[in-house]
Amino acid sequence: MTDLHQKSAVVTGASTGIGRAIAKTLIDQGWRVFGSVRKEEDAENLRSALGENCTPLLFDVTDQDAVAGAAKDVRDALDGHTLAGLVNNAGVALGGPLLYLDPEIMRRQLEINVFGPLFVTQAFAPLLGADRTLRGAPGRIVNMSSVAGKIASPVFGPYAMSKHALEAFSESLRRELMVHGIDVIIVGPGAIQTPIWAKADEIDTDDYKGTEYYDILVSMRDKFKEVGEAGLPPEDVGALVSNILTTQKPKTRYAILRSKFLMWTLPRLLPKRQVDRAIAKRFDIPVRK
Repeated sequence: MTDLHQKSAVVTGASTGIGRAIAKTLIDQGWRVFGSVRKEEDAENLRSALGENCTPLLFDVTDQDAVAGAAKDVRDALDGHTLAGLVNNAGVALGGPLLYLDPEIMRRQLEINVFGPLFVTQAFAPLLGADRTLRGAPGRIVNMSSVAGKIASPVFGPYAMSKHALEAFSESLRRELMVHGIDVIIVGPGAIQTPIWAKADEIDTDDYKGTEYYDILVSMRDKFKEVGEAGLPPEDVGALVSNILTTQKPKTRYAILRSKFLMWTLPRLLPKRQVDRAIAKRFDIPVRK
């Protein structure tokens, strides 16, 4: 297989964690990967670590012009062939009790986790097959959601809201892109051993001192860090995404996490009030009678 006929994928947020693991897995299997990063030093690190089949793309997913410029660079590199995969992985997890949340936190959360995938998808969809002049089969889009895309935790409402929105975006997009033969698949990880969990420390709990949520927020922040440390390795998600991009008939959504029955299947089967009580008990949330 020549370089021009290698399967190629774009992976956003490839500097660390899940994105880095996806890029490495695909490259190990012979793919060419265009991995987005936000800093030049991360681009150099990615290129050095993953080799000649990795081409870093320097852009922030919220910068529509920069994303469009990167899509043009990828089009030039593909030399008239389609892109086989787009993985919308870049994202952040922000939190805070909704009654006291600074609206700027919510705005930043949605800009990165919702508008980012929209901008990236609009820019790269022509390369996936919406442009009928390109040679090759239509590609697939993998949108990285979360367990939070279906089951929302208290205090991390902004993150859950962004992932719920991403789920709806993916459902609508999959049905719209049927006209181009481009499939859209959702991956909803639970706890994965990535830096995003350690960044729970970045929530400024002092902003909520004197409120009824301060102790809850501190407790949940510490517990979320513990959950992240006990999560699956990111390489497991890399293997799953590789399978999604190559299997003949992928499912529309995949959940990947430890204790899948207890943490995913059961909460979606039980009545919502019962799940509310279980979450309150787990995170020591006092319930007023």
